[in-house]
Amino acid sequence: MDGKTICGIIIVIILAGMFIPFGSSEKTGDNSVAVTYGETTYYNENYKSIVDNYFKSNSNADLSNANQTIITANDVNKISADISQRTYNSNQILSCAMVDLSSNNDINIDVDKSKITTVTPSMYKSALKSSGITKGNVIVTSPTTATGESALAGVMKSYETATGKEIPEDLKNAANKEIYAQSQVVNDTNASADDVAELVEEVKNEVAKENTTDHNTIITIINNIASNNNIQISDNDINILADSIQDTQEVKDQAVAYQSQISDYINSSEAQSIMGRIWNIINTFINNYTHN
Repeated sequence: MDGKTICGIIIVIILAGMFIPFGSSEKTGDNSVAVTYGETTYYNENYKSIVDNYFKSNSNADLSNANQTIITANDVNKISADISQRTYNSNQILSCAMVDLSSNNDINIDVDKSKITTVTPSMYKSALKSSGITKGNVIVTSPTTATGESALAGVMKSYETATGKEIPEDLKNAANKEIYAQSQVVNDTNASADDVAELVEEVKNEVAKENTTDHNTIITIINNIASNNNIQISDNDINILADSIQDTQEVKDQAVAYQSQISDYINSSEAQSIMGRIWNIINTFINNYTHN
């Protein structure tokens, strides 16, 4: 190579260094996309094809490189045992979820409304926020109609698979309890799922502002905000919501810590992606000049 070529390569390398933060972690392969399948769906070829086609048509993710995990009835029953006391069979676990962490944008949630009948994007977003998850693209679907309550377990498992960082059990329990609590209120009232999610979000913000975990205080806050929004809730449902929000408030420090871990992962992944693109430029530059 002549002097100009060497000089050009050095400039490109210097520019590359300007874009790569110190301490960037090295990664091989694309670990930013993870998919969880309900076991009923995974073992039914037609069902799995329906779900995969939905993921492909509603994202830019490459499913061939995605990490895949199966959510079993046993997984879901471990959660529901302490919340709804429901028991699921292996032929009832249909909901599937995909998480894509290739972007550092705020969380975006796509729920297949033609299949998921109860849980809405705002309900998932509220529950995930309770576990410290505020970034990533999330897609939830099912091959046939499903409530979507059990899908949250899959979403959180997808985050764990994509990042390699396990969500603390207390955070998982708080998020799942919140989904079930909101679902029960939706089923027991005339309020829409989005209205209930908005109510819960307002209550959580007020509880955080007052920095309280007192059950009676939380009940008072729920009553006041529900009244202001013309939402009629039974005393039983108010207690269920209060228990859920109390749990959320008690684990808020863990949620902040996990949120920081997710942000660190996404930032380092983004840096690695930039580095890969820059090195491709460098290699192209070298090849063009060494073969001319």
